[in-house]
Amino acid sequence: MKEKRLSNVAGFDDAPFDRGHQGSVPIVGTVYADLRFDGVLVGEIEKDGSDSARKLGDLIAGSRFAEHVQFVMLQGIAFGGFNVVDVFALHRRLGVPVLAVSRKLPDMEAVKNALLAQVDHGRKKWQIIEQLGAMEPVENVYVQRLGLTLEQAAAAINRFSIHGNIPEPLRTAHLIATALECGQSRGNP
Repeated sequence: MKEKRLSNVAGFDDAPFDRGHQGSVPIVGTVYADLRFDGVLVGEIEKDGSDSARKLGDLIAGSRFAEHVQFVMLQGIAFGGFNVVDVFALHRRLGVPVLAVSRKLPDMEAVKNALLAQVDHGRKKWQIIEQLGAMEPVENVYVQRLGLTLEQAAAAINRFSIHGNIPEPLRTAHLIATALECGQSRGNP
């Protein structure tokens, strides 16, 4: 039996914010059908909160793209500082794989220490990260994945990475998110 090709994706990144910022942080999703950019989803999450999985799920499920999205790509496992995406809840709600992508390997010991010492519900957030497993190197980036094999993750990274190492849905989400917050796009996801 031929393995299903994952071609319709929603990719999410958060907007930049000042370190002392309190409250909500914009989040942007881009929807792609293969390499065709089909749409944008925009919402907000709480900085260092616990609502990212619910908000991402609401954005996708409430959109005209809901029935077409075959997997979700995240620019890292946390948005808005330490608003760790409960990928298990997101996966259960949408019934599609979730792939977190990072350009660099994070210092997981520092992440753990910060979560446990400084963040509300930090222990639960760390448990999500720990349960998801170690980041794996794939195609010049690092990934954490749920609901897809390492080979499927590599194929998706390879297929969607046109201009550099970061897949287009994440690169485009980053450009839009920074433009919304800063007036123009800048920086690398």
